Amino acid sequence: MSGLRRVRRALLSVTDKNGLVEFACALVSHGVELVSTGGTARALREAGLTVRDISDLTGFPEMLDGRVKTLHPKVHGGILHIRANAEHMAAVREHGIEPIDMVVVNLYAFEKTAAKPGAAFSDIIENIDIGGPSMVRSAAKNFEDVAIVTSVADYALIAEELAANAGSLGRATRWRLARAAFAVTAAYDAGIATTLESIAAPAAHGEPAIFDAEAMPQAVRVIDPLKTVLRYGENPHQKAALYIDGSGRGVAAAKQLQGKELSYNNIVDLDACWELVGEFDAAEDAAVAIIKHTNPCGAATGATVLEAYRRALEADPVSAFGSVIGINREVDAEAAEEIAKLFVEAIIAPSFTPEAVARFAAKKNLRLLEIAASHADADKPVRALKQVSGGFLMQDADRVSVAEADLRVATKRTPTAEEMRALRFAWSICKHVKSNAIVYARCNQGHGQTVGIGAGQMSRVDAARFGAMKAILPLNGTVAASDAFFPFADGLEAVVAAGATAVIQPGGSVRDAEVIAAADRLGVAMVFTGIRHFRHG
Repeated sequence: MSGLRRVRRALLSVTDKNGLVEFACALVSHGVELVSTGGTARALREAGLTVRDISDLTGFPEMLDGRVKTLHPKVHGGILHIRANAEHMAAVREHGIEPIDMVVVNLYAFEKTAAKPGAAFSDIIENIDIGGPSMVRSAAKNFEDVAIVTSVADYALIAEELAANAGSLGRATRWRLARAAFAVTAAYDAGIATTLESIAAPAAHGEPAIFDAEAMPQAVRVIDPLKTVLRYGENPHQKAALYIDGSGRGVAAAKQLQGKELSYNNIVDLDACWELVGEFDAAEDAAVAIIKHTNPCGAATGATVLEAYRRALEADPVSAFGSVIGINREVDAEAAEEIAKLFVEAIIAPSFTPEAVARFAAKKNLRLLEIAASHADADKPVRALKQVSGGFLMQDADRVSVAEADLRVATKRTPTAEEMRALRFAWSICKHVKSNAIVYARCNQGHGQTVGIGAGQMSRVDAARFGAMKAILPLNGTVAASDAFFPFADGLEAVVAAGATAVIQPGGSVRDAEVIAAADRLGVAMVFTGIRHFRHG
């Protein structure tokens, strides 16, 4: 291996202690001297390792509650001097600076501290790491002579390479580690800047930070690490990759239990169906969404996953072929047995029983994903970002839900209790259908079922007609949801002609009076939400 550099002294200062002792033992086995700070030194000593304190190296004690310990010429001089530069070597000898050949650092958990409910402003500020990023940047800049290790995931590979090369690391490895290190400091600084931008004003010591949730950031900083390169994008001629935001939540962080490699389109569809089933409280209803091209071809709730799945499939079994399915509860063997009869690309759920996994195992290409995130509001995206030529669009994520008390009956006839339940169900589904959108639905014993869905049409009348045309189940007695207002009475007339007896829509058209008059004339109930749910892409 070319460009080998022997590691004789390593400086370790980590917040994340996972794997630390094992890695340190590997270093010691090659005769590496360990230099460390604070809690890291204590953890190593407790494991029986010999550790040199940073204050012994610098000749200066840690001070200011640990704020100053590595910010010293004997640390940064030991990292930054170029071994092949005679003047550098003479300078470090003159000042008694000892070489540091490896720096092992991960940074204070700033964003985790800031995300704690009621986090004190002073604690947030105190968790801004200064010495750590300085050492990371110094070591990464001098990668020709120094290895910088910022990820626990790299410990095993580095230990293997040291073992294979008698305690030395190659230039290619040091370069890879340096690039990763600069990405770490860039993301860390971006997290600090974004967090501090959202704090309205500094609070007194010990007082909680006050965040301005309404403010848009002054800059968009997207520095999410690569999770995996995908086979291709939406089409085979497009390259694609998946990046993660570090939250450990959502589809990007889901654990794949079996099946083929995920495709770009799989991930997009999985996100769409997971967001849709998240509209329903799993403690109250099992919810299943069957998605094709990000639109639901069937969605339903039920007392069990099996019941919800059968009702969702019944809405459009033809389109469900080759679909992606989202489920808001654990999948059991009974539901797995039924779902396995259909050709499905991927299924995502919070968990699968061992019996369900065993049943799906026969379908080796089927992708099964377990998702750790709950559907609490705190786990849903706060912002939505979309790239356009020359820049980005950012908006608040569409997280608004409508309670029955928020609805306004606009017609002479009031919806029945069963119609109202169906209307609220249809409205929840309509939010996740490409606009213009019309959703026909019904309720049975309190559980909702889509009957026909008109998605992504240029005309709202066409969406109403297309949704009716797609319906396999009877439309008589259904309700209809429209993601935006009816600009004319013809759209309302189309859904009523299809068989809907009640309608839910935002209202707000200059012709609302005309549409309400048409509803009264046709004898249907209509409620206004006051909220629009356009979904352009």
